[in-house]
Amino acid sequence: MRKLTYFIACSIDGFIGAPSGEADFFTRFVDEEYMEWFWNEYPEALPTHVRRALGIDDRENKKFDTIIQGRGSYDLALAIDVTSPYAHMREFVASRTLKESPDPNVEIISDDVVGKVRELKQEDSEFGIYLCGGSKIAGELIDEVDELVIKTYPLVLGSGMPMFGSAFALTEFTLDTVRSFKNGVLVRTYQRKR
Repeated sequence: MRKLTYFIACSIDGFIGAPSGEADFFTRFVDEEYMEWFWNEYPEALPTHVRRALGIDDRENKKFDTIIQGRGSYDLALAIDVTSPYAHMREFVASRTLKESPDPNVEIISDDVVGKVRELKQEDSEFGIYLCGGSKIAGELIDEVDELVIKTYPLVLGSGMPMFGSAFALTEFTLDTVRSFKNGVLVRTYQRKR
C-alpha cells in the first residue's frame, strides 16, 4: 500500500503560514546546504517551474509520483499563471468550488477526498503520495496520513494557519529521523503509529 506523506514547512510554534496563508518568510532560510539536501532527497517536491529555473527539471522523482493539494495552495500557483504546478507528477486538487480544471494534468476532487486518497493508496506503485497542503485538507485527511516530514524553520509566528485544521484528537506518530542544518532548519520525519 502506498503512503500518504504530509511534507510541510512550519514555524517553531507549528504554523504553516500567516493567518492570510502567506508563507514567503520561510524562503530566507533556503541556503546552499539546505537546497542540496532538498534537491537530493525530495526533488519532486519543488514545483515544475522552480525546477526548470534551477536547471534540475531532469531529476527523477525519488519519493512521490502523485500530489494532492487544497484549493488555497493551488490558488498560489494560479495567481502566477501556473495551471500545473507539479507537472512532473499526477496532480489532484481538492476543491468544492472549482468545478472545472484549468489544466489537463490537474484533476479536481470535488467530493470525498478521503475516498479518493484511499483509492490512490491502493494503487501499485513504488512511489508515495505527497500531501502538499494546506491546513484544511490536512485536517480532512489526518486519519489517512502515514508519514510526516516537517521542515521546521527557526521562526515563531504567534498565530497563523495551523498544520492541521481539525478538531482536537490525539493522533500518535513515532519519530523516525531528524536532520538539522546550520541555518537553523530542522527536518523531522515521523511514521504513523498504527
